Amino acid sequence: MSMRPLTVIGFDADDTLWQNEQYYRLTEESFKELLAEFAEGEHVSQRLLEAEKRNLQHYGFGIKGFTLSMIETALEITEGRVSSQVVGEILSIGRDLLGHPVETMPHARETLEALAGDYFLVLITKGDLFDQERKLAQSGLGDYFDAVEIVSDKTATTYRRIFGKTGHAPERAMMVGNSLKSDIVPAIAAGSWGVFVPHELTWVVEHVDKPAEAPRFREIADLAGLIPLIDTIGQ
Repeated sequence: MSMRPLTVIGFDADDTLWQNEQYYRLTEESFKELLAEFAEGEHVSQRLLEAEKRNLQHYGFGIKGFTLSMIETALEITEGRVSSQVVGEILSIGRDLLGHPVETMPHARETLEALAGDYFLVLITKGDLFDQERKLAQSGLGDYFDAVEIVSDKTATTYRRIFGKTGHAPERAMMVGNSLKSDIVPAIAAGSWGVFVPHELTWVVEHVDKPAEAPRFREIADLAGLIPLIDTIGQ
């Protein structure tokens, strides 16, 4: 392994290895129904997004912050007139989101199984610690990873630190994920390969332009294309 150009592979979790955003979208639809008498659904979604962006610096990424943002949005839209019953229902749909089943993405298991042992595999995800640990356990994918990193955010510094901990330089690492902003752009900035695996539902906050001109940027349709791509980089 020490002579290979690629020795470490990092994987994002949400919407790369298992479904995630679709559950947030369903919860948002329920939230809009709760506030239907106060505002149109599009307006509710817009105000909720504004609250989420404001609150990232306070609550970070994850369901708990999303639930608090829903409550804040309800208070704002209703000018404080939202009933305790509605607040209770918001808390309930937030708890439901914490308990949603884990649905792995196509080709996730077989890809990890094929790579495990030949490469140092690291799960790198951001969000609520308890929720991410729950999803990893329920996914049945945990045994394939040599290390798990649950972080508050993903930056070039984050990737240099994590890949450096493996004993190999970031230049010999690859990050695989569905978010250009969190998984791909900062990994490439750290000197690693960035492999973009698009998902049809990606949170708008994670949208940035593709680093198409970057020599270490790659894109595949799904995880089935990862091993053939790795073969082109070299063993």
